[in-house]
Amino acid sequence: MGIYEISEKKEFLEDAINYFWNCWGNESNFKFYKDCIVNSLDDKKKLPKFYIVVENHKIIGSYALLVNDIISRQDLMPWFACLYVNEEMRNKKIAEKLLKHAIDQAKQKGYNNLYLSSDLEGFYEKKGWNYFCKGYNVFGESFKIYKKRT
Repeated sequence: MGIYEISEKKEFLEDAINYFWNCWGNESNFKFYKDCIVNSLDDKKKLPKFYIVVENHKIIGSYALLVNDIISRQDLMPWFACLYVNEEMRNKKIAEKLLKHAIDQAKQKGYNNLYLSSDLEGFYEKKGWNYFCKGYNVFGESFKIYKKRT
């Protein structure tokens, strides 16, 4: 099993675009995901970056480091987003590995903190993330914002 930034594994580009879209998208936003990921491939840019977990030549998980997670607190960055592990691969500590990898990547890029927004209860607290504040999406719904030192 390996964790890769998509630009390191361009042979997975189309599969990765489809993976992120299938996990997080809907029938109307494929172009959004494709455009985001294709424009993240520039090695000169720190963000955004999309990561995949590959095992036996198959994508089994993902996450992203983003400039903004489409939430009201645009003054905060980077954002940890798009955490997903295939259902059959869960409970194998893959999510924990992705969280640690993201923290390491954010630190290497010069950031002191990493943020995420979620409506999950208890998951991120168990992983050592601290509630930071409340934020809002474009529909006015509130989400918890968590913060983790890198």
